[in-house]
Amino acid sequence: MANLKEIRNRIASVGSTMQITSAMKMVSAARLKKAQDAITAMRPYSEKLTELLQNLSATLDSDTAGVYSEQREVNTILVVAITSNRGLAGAFNSNIIKQAQQLANVTYADNKVDFFTIGKKGNDILKKSGNVIKNNIEIFDDLSFEATSEIAEELMDLYASNTYDRIVVVYNNFKNAATQFVLTEQFLPILPPKVSEKDVTADYIFEPSMIEIVDGLIPKSLKTQLFKSLRDSVASEHGARMTAMHKATDNATELRDALKLQYNKARQAAITNEILEIVGGAEALAG
Repeated sequence: MANLKEIRNRIASVGSTMQITSAMKMVSAARLKKAQDAITAMRPYSEKLTELLQNLSATLDSDTAGVYSEQREVNTILVVAITSNRGLAGAFNSNIIKQAQQLANVTYADNKVDFFTIGKKGNDILKKSGNVIKNNIEIFDDLSFEATSEIAEELMDLYASNTYDRIVVVYNNFKNAATQFVLTEQFLPILPPKVSEKDVTADYIFEPSMIEIVDGLIPKSLKTQLFKSLRDSVASEHGARMTAMHKATDNATELRDALKLQYNKARQAAITNEILEIVGGAEALAG
């Protein structure tokens, strides 16, 4: 059995860890509220804009729809993996990395697959197993639509120049603080809407003109789609970290209680031994 000093040191160490994890949980909880409000407010707008874009693309001919709606033979694929710059968030980053590797090694095994990483953690792993053409970690320092637009324009240029025939985005979709699930969405080319026999085809009136509307709407919709993915990822990160730190705090509490029990047992045993020694010594003197 460990001596009393070793157990006291372990209790102090576990207590310090518990304070750190508890503080990290509270910080993530505070940040989660802001991130959750942001994605909840943005999601309906983004989804409706994407739906409008898909319906609009379906009604246009190939010349008018533009290069971003062009469906061509898929040979090269770019996987945009959105992770975080920091760890201690449970399986938040590892799930994205596994999904990106799954796409490269299984789903698109017959194609040339490259990675565009957003976040330090994904880049650290994926650059060892694949070709990372670019990594962006600054975006999370001050997440804004303007900064996201620059990344979206890079992706659109890569598709328009025929460098890649398909671009997909892998990110954590936020459901609640305890639940986030990995989503793989096609960024380019724009997917046509799923139309059933009961659906009525939309008939749009364009003002000022069809070309101007399409040229302005498509880039804006793609930038909004990527911005939503990043905001989803940020909210998911804070939710995952809060949950992970909550579990870590609970585990540290259980370990501290177990160590205190072990300490008390060891202390009681030491006291008992001292009493026995005193009694034995007294009996020896009496004899």
